[in-house]
Amino acid sequence: MNVAVLLLLGLGLLEAEGRCFFNRTQEHCVCYNLSQESIGSIIQCLPASVVEFWGGELERYIAFPISDLDPSTIEMLGSLDIRKIIFGDLLVPEILLARVLRFFSYTRVQELVFESCIFEGRGSWAEMANQDLPILSLHFHNVTSAPLMGREQDFSSLSSWLGTLQELAVTSSHVTSLPCGIGRVFRALLSLDVAQNNLGDESLMPAFCEGAFPQLQVLSLQHNNLTSYHSVCKSVQLLRELQHLDLSQNKLTADLSSSCQWPVALRIFNLSDTGLDEVLTPLPPSLEVLDMSCNHLHAVDISLSSLKKLFLNQNMLQAAPSIRNYPMLDTLDLDNNSITELPWDEVKLLGHIWDVAAAGNPYNCTCSGAGGLQALASTGHLGQGWPQGYTCHSPPHYQGRLVKDVPVSVLQCNSAAVIAPVCIILVLLGVAGA
Repeated sequence: MNVAVLLLLGLGLLEAEGRCFFNRTQEHCVCYNLSQESIGSIIQCLPASVVEFWGGELERYIAFPISDLDPSTIEMLGSLDIRKIIFGDLLVPEILLARVLRFFSYTRVQELVFESCIFEGRGSWAEMANQDLPILSLHFHNVTSAPLMGREQDFSSLSSWLGTLQELAVTSSHVTSLPCGIGRVFRALLSLDVAQNNLGDESLMPAFCEGAFPQLQVLSLQHNNLTSYHSVCKSVQLLRELQHLDLSQNKLTADLSSSCQWPVALRIFNLSDTGLDEVLTPLPPSLEVLDMSCNHLHAVDISLSSLKKLFLNQNMLQAAPSIRNYPMLDTLDLDNNSITELPWDEVKLLGHIWDVAAAGNPYNCTCSGAGGLQALASTGHLGQGWPQGYTCHSPPHYQGRLVKDVPVSVLQCNSAAVIAPVCIILVLLGVAGA
């Protein structure tokens, strides 16, 4: 056990004395400012499934002695329940990390997280060649390290492990490029999150070159420096398994002189908060979820036969899109637009959608305006914003009043439904009298 404890201590040992604390379920253990004097606190974390180490520097342990483990220690490491380890606010000498990472091959740790860490120097990763690790999920957030360019050999030494990694996130870490050779190492990666970095249009094409990330299904490029809709489309064309793409919080524009076809597998597309004032085309033909919220759209006139969920909240829509263009739709969000009325023919179609949201619009509470919303609410599919989020903007005598409280009669709102039967009755009476 001494070697296992030293391993954990070597990753979490800090200059100031600290302690480890369990949560109520005894499954999550958090350690702060540990020292050799508090080694007992580290030992008590061994039964946990999640362990966190926060604060300090590891630089003075750069010469931490590591030797091959004896069979009893390997057996003990394999019996631990730890599945996730989090390191936060640490200065990590990369050479130390390279030296101890191979010991995770004897554990059942599946997720490794580095939060607000600084990686210092260059490690020697040769010892990891042909070494498998149980870690399937690797997360870096707000970390500082050497640039990825020129580090292909390091990743090649880690290829046996990285080739089985399924989830990778490198967020808020000033990433400007992803070299092609690095992407080819991640042969089994299913999810890649590089949100809140500095990736530009010119850096995407090399990142997703032929053979890079061949199994990738989920890609988040949220909040980077992307500007060209069509350039992004061309860059991800080779990701043939891609199903979910997040481009939100980039400022995108269209290049009308170019065309592109998105991966045919793409089902979920997030274009929220991208500064768009129109729906750019082409769109992935088999989309099931489209999020275009928080843009400047004034109208939406597209047809997507397989679309199931459409998010258009916080735009400038004057009217709801025609539901006939989306025969499979089950969710529609129109909150916070400039819609004044839902026409009766659209209300009839909307009533068949499972989840409709249309709160925060400046409704005209005329007979048809209020009547349409009340009819839609009666289907039970209007979202949680009903009735408080639905208020009248006009006419003046109803301004500020809840739409649900506007008196609406059948005679006023659908006079044809009353007049037609009356006419038929009068005709029949006339015939009978004759």
